[in-house]
Amino acid sequence: MSQSVFVEFEFWLLVMFSVVFPAAIIWVCLTIRKVSRNHVLALGLLLVAIAGVDIYLLQALKRRSQETPSTADDLVFNSEITVGLYVLPALLAGIGVNIASHVIIQHLSDAQRRFSARGTSDSDEHGRSA
Repeated sequence: MSQSVFVEFEFWLLVMFSVVFPAAIIWVCLTIRKVSRNHVLALGLLLVAIAGVDIYLLQALKRRSQETPSTADDLVFNSEITVGLYVLPALLAGIGVNIASHVIIQHLSDAQRRFSARGTSDSDEHGRSA
């Protein structure tokens, strides 16, 4: 058992999943010029999944910090500061859900437009009006 959770693998995973991966995903979204809906949907769902991993790692680090003799990790993971740590996963999940819902709404709008266009052309062929 280590003296602090700040040197454990789970802590560095938390840093990667909370900061590095989301920053890379957002950078890709802002710099890419052409992208398919499927890729955008996958990025949105990936942000939601990363938020879930963050929550799991925060819970695991909270349990581990109670077992270590260090008071610094207790201050971060077993105090009111812990609430602040949960804001970032909530933000990531919110952005991911927003991206995914945007793609789904856009797809449904396009499908409805195609259906309306098909319905108009069918009525013209049969001599009926819509």
